[in-house]
Amino acid sequence: MESRRAPAGKATNVVSRVYGPIGHIELDRPAKLNALTLQMLTELTRVLAAWAEDSSISLVLLTGRGERAFCAGGDIADFHRAITTGRHQEFIDLLAMEFDLDYLISSYPKPLISLAHGITMGGGVGLASHAPVRLATSSATMGMPEAKIGYTPDVGGTHLLANAPGHFGEYLAMSAASFTGADAVYLGFADVVVTDSFAENILDELDELVGLSAAEIISAVEVLHGAPESHALELSQGWVDHAFSADSPQEVLERLEQMVHPAARQAAQLLLANSPSSVSSAFYTVRQARAEQDLRSALERELRMARHLMHQPDLAEGIRAQVIDKDRNPRWSPALMSEVDHHGLRLLAEGPQA
Repeated sequence: MESRRAPAGKATNVVSRVYGPIGHIELDRPAKLNALTLQMLTELTRVLAAWAEDSSISLVLLTGRGERAFCAGGDIADFHRAITTGRHQEFIDLLAMEFDLDYLISSYPKPLISLAHGITMGGGVGLASHAPVRLATSSATMGMPEAKIGYTPDVGGTHLLANAPGHFGEYLAMSAASFTGADAVYLGFADVVVTDSFAENILDELDELVGLSAAEIISAVEVLHGAPESHALELSQGWVDHAFSADSPQEVLERLEQMVHPAARQAAQLLLANSPSSVSSAFYTVRQARAEQDLRSALERELRMARHLMHQPDLAEGIRAQVIDKDRNPRWSPALMSEVDHHGLRLLAEGPQA
């Protein structure tokens, strides 16, 4: 498909072009797995806001360049520099902009198609899984891995997790386990699993979708280009719901450790390896998101939790262990879930009205 007019906008690591009635935005930082920077978030917001008002554009496509990733999330090294050099407000300002962008995507006035492929984690899920039309390749690797680095699921991820079947939301948030694109429809993170050939040539396939509503596009893509979904996770529903329906993070861990199911034992090990504060935060924020069922409220709750956790030692330590030194040996503080301030985290999740 040839561009029929000059690029609508171009900034470092974000490329936007217009093809007649179709606007295409590409994340263009493949060497860094398209990890998001402040400049990228600023440009994404600018372009999407402009195209929302442009009557000549009726369909928008959001993709990531390179075979390895749609978007691996925020630039973790940037976060580490901010919180270790006293620039905490810069970290919060960036998150607030990112969350506003996610909300803009969720409420976009035109069909906006996201295509998740390769690594789609954290902030990448925020871009991909709030869109009006959410496509994923079966081989995509998706998830909210924040508990591994002493942080908490954000970008509206708690809202998505809260609406996953049963208590898979608590499981995925607390364990930081990933899932495939083939699982994404079952979990509520995508609308259609698409074939690799469609994903590779998606621009050439969009002309026939111009003028359709988001719901009509989803139906058409599923019929014409859909790939098999996975229902393998349904086999885990029993033990997941038994353990993660508990009334507290401590009880979740106790139930997992008492179960004989090998997957439950593995889940217990994942929880024990993650930051106890993050595991607990994930539990309370997902529970509260399920109770409220409002994306904007979830984003505000996540920002409150971020303000708290960025001043705790685990975030800097987790990024050090996983990303900077890569020794995979974080020293969490507090080290045990029994030592976490559960009352304080629960109040943060419940919000000012509490």
